[in-house]
Amino acid sequence: MFQGSEIKKLIEAALPESVALIVDEDGEHFQGEVMSPAFVGMSLVKQHQAVYAALGARMGREIHAFQLKTYTPDAWRNAGKTA
Repeated sequence: MFQGSEIKKLIEAALPESVALIVDEDGEHFQGEVMSPAFVGMSLVKQHQAVYAALGARMGREIHAFQLKTYTPDAWRNAGKTA
């Protein structure tokens, strides 16, 4: 089974200065909130594509479902999130 901590490491390695909060529901289904300065100026679709690119071939294999919310640093602060 895949671990939420592994998803966190992959995302944070691919997106410098990012914060990834991952909830592992059952080893195949995950929820994630990701903040990255790289998201500034990107559309929501591009932000999600950047996260999915970090996960690569694991999407659809080890990770069967991934509910994702992405944030720029300002949106993260405005939502009251902390790392």
